[in-house]
Amino acid sequence: MKALFDTVSNQCSRSVTKAYSTSFSTAVQLLAPSIRQDVYNIYGFVRLADEIVDSFHDYDKPALFAQFEADLENALQQKISLNPVLNAFQNTVHKYHIPRELIDAFMKSMKADLTKTVYHSQAEYEDYIYGSADVVGLMCLKVFVKGNEQKYQELKAAAMKLGSAFQKVNFLRDLKADFEQLNRTYFPNTDLNQLNESAKKQIIEEIEADFKAGYEGIVLLPIEAKLGVYTAYVYYKKLLAKLKQTPSTQIRQTRIRVPDYEKYGLFAKCYLSYKLKFI
Repeated sequence: MKALFDTVSNQCSRSVTKAYSTSFSTAVQLLAPSIRQDVYNIYGFVRLADEIVDSFHDYDKPALFAQFEADLENALQQKISLNPVLNAFQNTVHKYHIPRELIDAFMKSMKADLTKTVYHSQAEYEDYIYGSADVVGLMCLKVFVKGNEQKYQELKAAAMKLGSAFQKVNFLRDLKADFEQLNRTYFPNTDLNQLNESAKKQIIEEIEADFKAGYEGIVLLPIEAKLGVYTAYVYYKKLLAKLKQTPSTQIRQTRIRVPDYEKYGLFAKCYLSYKLKFI
């Protein structure tokens, strides 16, 4: 029966999230149970696409991605897929009426990672971030507001800014791996071989502005979503603070992270702030 397969599909998306991102999966667990699984389903989908273009180097990535695109199309059209992650995702798409243009924009940015390695202009950079991050935030926002279109429109701009901030922090944190292993340069007009403090400062100021705009939306989120999103925000802010304190030469040489003991302390503070209604 389909219900049993849907349960198994949900379990797969949950397992993908927990296996690939302990920090994000912790934040998802702080969402209300009524929306938690659907965020797992969105993350499972975006993670699978991202892994194809970033990790499967010993395989024909363009062919794998083309097959994934075809499977996605069939899943959305037929409302079922034998790929459990896509089956879970299509359930969430139809449940919350996630616009197709958000999915298409995401797939466009993922496909670009197969061939595009340098982003020369601000417009190219912003277009990539919109597809790779902003629309993921908007998919989640559809779940958070549970179909309330007025609330969705009210929070849309802030959700996009928060998605941008998260993605730009990832770019800066993963600068070494993206440049050396994948030969990618996302930041426009920036020579990563010569990344200096001035260039780093400009990037961080841009991210801080995105975080400020994103926070304005967090405080207006429905109660079911607020703690989980706020926790992700605080974690990424901490990561940005560490990057800010790290010399630009070191950022080019190593991957900066937040140690587990600091993460747990942050998560505890977030929970306390939420319970005391500071957010």
